[in-house]
Amino acid sequence: MMSLATGSGEDLVGRTVHDIASGTEGELLAIRCEQLPTHTGAPTWTRRAYIRTAGQTVPLAIAPGNIRPPVAH
Repeated sequence: MMSLATGSGEDLVGRTVHDIASGTEGELLAIRCEQLPTHTGAPTWTRRAYIRTAGQTVPLAIAPGNIRPPVAH
């Protein structure tokens, strides 16, 4: 089972994935390193994955380590 905790995830971009934290399934749009502010005002770098579910216009930002291939129903 591929996850971003053990790999880069580039091979999953454009495919349907499952976010284990929220239970959401959608298309993986991108994996990015982004600079975010902290409570002290000093920026920190973090990795984020963006998925879009069916009918959703704004992508959902999630932790890359929580991405898995979709769950078989």
